[in-house]
Amino acid sequence: MSATHPGTDPTNGADDELGYLSATEALRLFTSRALSPVELMRAIVERTEKTEPHVNAFTERLFDEALAQARHAEDRYLGKNGLEPRPLEGIPVAAKEKHAILGRSLTEGSLAHEGNVATENHPVVDRILDAGGIIHARTTTPEFSIATYTQSRMWGVTRNPWNPDFTPGGSSGGSGASLAAGTSLLASASDIGGSTRIPAAFTGTVGFKAPYGRNPGLGVLTADHYRGDGPMGRTVDDVIAFQNVLAGPDPRDHTSIGPKLTLPTAYEDVAGLRVALCLRLGEYDVHPEVEANTRAAAQALADAGVHVEEITLPWTHLDLLTAIAGHFSTIFGAIVEETAEHHRDLLSSYTVAFADLMKYARTQASYLDALRAEHRLQRQLATAMTGFDALVCPTTAIPGWHAEDDLAGDKVVVHGEETVDTLWCAMTNPFNVNNRCPVLNVPSGMSGWGVPTGLQIVGHPYDDPTVFRLGKALEAVRPWSYDAVRSRFS
Repeated sequence: MSATHPGTDPTNGADDELGYLSATEALRLFTSRALSPVELMRAIVERTEKTEPHVNAFTERLFDEALAQARHAEDRYLGKNGLEPRPLEGIPVAAKEKHAILGRSLTEGSLAHEGNVATENHPVVDRILDAGGIIHARTTTPEFSIATYTQSRMWGVTRNPWNPDFTPGGSSGGSGASLAAGTSLLASASDIGGSTRIPAAFTGTVGFKAPYGRNPGLGVLTADHYRGDGPMGRTVDDVIAFQNVLAGPDPRDHTSIGPKLTLPTAYEDVAGLRVALCLRLGEYDVHPEVEANTRAAAQALADAGVHVEEITLPWTHLDLLTAIAGHFSTIFGAIVEETAEHHRDLLSSYTVAFADLMKYARTQASYLDALRAEHRLQRQLATAMTGFDALVCPTTAIPGWHAEDDLAGDKVVVHGEETVDTLWCAMTNPFNVNNRCPVLNVPSGMSGWGVPTGLQIVGHPYDDPTVFRLGKALEAVRPWSYDAVRSRFS
């Protein structure tokens, strides 16, 4: 058997090797009968036993059910009962806990919701199951998915497999940590302010923030145009395969777009494309290592024939803060406030602080103020991207922060030294404001802190194929290896 990434050779059948197969390679091996879904699932279970005491990526393990489903998947590949394999047949998929599964817990990491049980599947879950994917575990988040780290009173601290002293990011931190730890081949995520891209950056994985409405959601937050549910994986091809399962309209989400967009799996050469490189997105203070890795990725695209031109954006922190404050305090923040009013003593300290901050923010910036700021930011991005096929920029301003840090201070402190202002440590929220833009995070390099850094590839509104075309090209010229993190738990 061959492997997707250099240094990953599953020929010996070792559990640690099988856990790092790409999903597309696993599907090929299933089809050729060189690997059984049961064999892969058993390897994932054994890998989990090694890693979870150190990483804490899972809230719930569904291994008995998963092994039974793997046996059914094996039957499909063997042609039994006249059933054919489906697009994700037999692939172990870790689901973010907020993606509801009928009859199972739905707490969003909050003691205030302990005992809550889902009354229906989330559309993401339905699409995974309908495609033959096997949800073998559910992943951790911060409480209510409101933070850029992953810790809660309910589930404890989730750590980055690359360097357990650091966070895998949030809010889809458990999903990113599981992929990096080799305990899932795909993982579901969501993104309202960077919750897919931040964990993807810190864990060296690939995450996609789909344009608003591309993938269906569930509940009142489907009306929040900052949010969206999407895929994470270890390769661009894997995320393409997963995204093609998730996309398309669903009657439970009035904002979901039809007809379904199916992404190509093969793309033309990128030579001749024009890409804007923007390092600071206006006023962000970017760590030197993040800047160096971003420039190296941009240079790799240039070496592949892409015309890369560095630009600046006129975005200000004031406009971004106005947009974020007015928007979040009106919708997402108001939902958290409702819980804080009745269960304040059960909430994590950062959740209480968020609820209080949103209450104050509503007195400082109205929703109309936010919309006016959004319009300025959107128009400025559209103007800056005119004449370019896409834009590339860092995903975060710094390489990471410590796992137990709740970013309560004014500055992020790493190894005892202050870095950037906590509010501006991630560079993702501008593209939730510019919510119709597809954004793909791919690895840009490693930092001296022992954790990966990420690059955002930003497309024009609803031009999803271009970001994947560039992502595949970058992955080809700068292949990414998980050898260092795989050996950590072997």
